[in-house]
Amino acid sequence: QVQLVESGGGLVQAGGSLRLSCAASGITFSINAMSWYRQAPGKQRELVAAHTSDDNTHYADSVKGRFTISRDNAKNTVYLQMNGLKPEDTAVYYCNVDLQVGAYEYDYWGQGTQVTVSS
Repeated sequence: QVQLVESGGGLVQAGGSLRLSCAASGITFSINAMSWYRQAPGKQRELVAAHTSDDNTHYADSVKGRFTISRDNAKNTVYLQMNGLKPEDTAVYYCNVDLQVGAYEYDYWGQGTQVTVSS
């Protein structure tokens, strides 16, 4: 049973920093990517940052230069360092793991952690 446990969300003032962590357990297949998504009230869930198995990273334009995704493969843990936070970064942040099972890919999601940035 794949489980993703997120931590590190909270309330911070604009310009501040937070570090999110997501620890994955129960993984017995290859990981294609570990990613962070977010969903603000009334908006669709969007990709924030992704870290692929070949060590490439991808960022949404809105967070480039402010957020950094990193991964500890030995611990199956992915982090999101968020600096220079803005009120528009307020959202529930979700961890995602993309697994390769034979010819198929499966997505798993964490429960989400709230990030609130006050102005």
